[in-house]
Amino acid sequence: MSSAYIIANVSVTNPAQYEDYKKWSSAAIQANGAQVCTRGGKVDVLEGDWTPERVVILKFSSLAAAHAFHDSPEYGKARAERAGAAVMRMIAVEGV
Repeated sequence: MSSAYIIANVSVTNPAQYEDYKKWSSAAIQANGAQVCTRGGKVDVLEGDWTPERVVILKFSSLAAAHAFHDSPEYGKARAERAGAAVMRMIAVEGV
């Protein structure tokens, strides 16, 4: 079984409200057994025309586990708290 990752680039528009999202998403991460690889650290663009903002990478045991996290009630609560606080671009990708 291969691992999988959720990779997100977040544009925070309301930092105060985004703190509530971070609280609920942390609970969802813990409840769904994800490993946080990076969460808002310094980014250096090495190639290409890309301007990432807040980058988040989560590791899961499988692509199905990544989808289960995204579709979970816990993460649903986090998404509701994020509404109006950020623009989220998120993918799930299978690892090796």
